[in-house]
Amino acid sequence: MAVILLIEDDPLVSRGLQLALTRYGNTVTTAATGEDGLRACHETAPELVVLDVMLPDLDGFEVCRRLRARGPVPIIMLTARGDDFDVVAGLAAGADDYVTKPVRPAVLDARIKAVLRRGGPRDSDRSNGAQTHGELEIDAAGAVVRKRGQPVALTPIELRTLLALSAAPGRVFTRQQLLEQVWEHDYLGDSRLVDNCVQRLRAKIEDVPAEPVYVQTVRGFGYRFGPV
Repeated sequence: MAVILLIEDDPLVSRGLQLALTRYGNTVTTAATGEDGLRACHETAPELVVLDVMLPDLDGFEVCRRLRARGPVPIIMLTARGDDFDVVAGLAAGADDYVTKPVRPAVLDARIKAVLRRGGPRDSDRSNGAQTHGELEIDAAGAVVRKRGQPVALTPIELRTLLALSAAPGRVFTRQQLLEQVWEHDYLGDSRLVDNCVQRLRAKIEDVPAEPVYVQTVRGFGYRFGPV
């Protein structure tokens, strides 16, 4: 059971998803515009936001960026079928996952549960304790990352990606391995989830994201952490 905010302007879609997700045991509030959604998120503090792209005032990408700037609430974007631009733009804005319309409620509920399961470090991650890599301190047990002693605000999925990579400095992870280990997606996810998460992570922990020291690209294979 989760407390969900659904931001969707189509009243039929909104009502249908609200009823269906409620039958799966969730508590669902709705908003029909971007501004109303931002306000509702502040007032209700949902555990997860399901966010449509096409809204009558602010588009979903802008709403996603504003929500992400406020905090780490998980966000699933609802995008047009097969529209790669929406998918990439939504992930770049900070969404944790996406589903394409029309979506079956059972699929959306499964994706909601999967995102919420990724809400923090797993026990296996926590067992690694605190590690220092150059100017970066990664405290898996405390779910805290600091750079030069200052906390770095990471979303749950960014933290789990960093924990997965830094647990084995120098080891190359393929995108599929990261999808399976971090997203627990061996079914519907794609490499864009990984690539966009790495871009956001670099923007937060690297001095020069275009010349990464911590999360490096291994062309043709995937990513590795350092070694630093």
